[in-house]
Amino acid sequence: MSEAHLKHTLLVAALVTVAFLAGCNKRVAKVTPPAPPPAPAPTASLTARPDSIQQGQPTQLSWTTQNATQIAIAGLGTVPASGTKTVKPADSTTYRLEAKGPGGTTEASARVTVTMLPPTAASQPALSELFAHNVKDIFFDFNKYDVRADQQHAARGDAQFLLQHPEVKLVIEGHCDDRGSEEYNLGLGDNRAQTLKSYLLQAGISADRIRTISYGKEKPFCNQDDEQCWQQNRRDHFTMQQ
Repeated sequence: MSEAHLKHTLLVAALVTVAFLAGCNKRVAKVTPPAPPPAPAPTASLTARPDSIQQGQPTQLSWTTQNATQIAIAGLGTVPASGTKTVKPADSTTYRLEAKGPGGTTEASARVTVTMLPPTAASQPALSELFAHNVKDIFFDFNKYDVRADQQHAARGDAQFLLQHPEVKLVIEGHCDDRGSEEYNLGLGDNRAQTLKSYLLQAGISADRIRTISYGKEKPFCNQDDEQCWQQNRRDHFTMQQ
């Protein structure tokens, strides 16, 4: 190989080496991988069928969710991702469902309207029970038929009940203790019954709702011969006409 040719070969090799080293020192751009897509937001639906019921009737809740890991219905607690539940609310209620997941939180609700049932005859006291509970006997002193001061409150209560229940008709029974003749006590019992009738008429009770009768000493409430027993027998007793 000639000297000129050798120099040419060495020059080419040197240039190749420089080019190689320059390429190695050149910075290569980094490639950034694409960001992962965001987690999908949860979805939820909640329905009630029927959504209007009468008190005491059931209704069925139905729900479905997606992309949620925690699902709960207020008042019912944690529930599965989808399902049904029979409920019997006592009052109108809004059921609320909350669904949580990596993509956030969402809610759904369902309103159930409850119609209250009107009171039934079975749930209300009978009129005769109300009468017996509210209408009080009136007691008298020996050989008297005027209403004593301590009996005025009871007499006013009787009149008030009758004014509030205009459908009620009553019998006023005049009673006496067993002292005195039958004839005398029949008259005394009648006076006692008439006294209460007059009191009720003045309070606004119509006369056609009141009947009076005297039993004198024929139907005692107590049979002992002492003042405590006699006091129980000196009375006007009220019964409701059927």
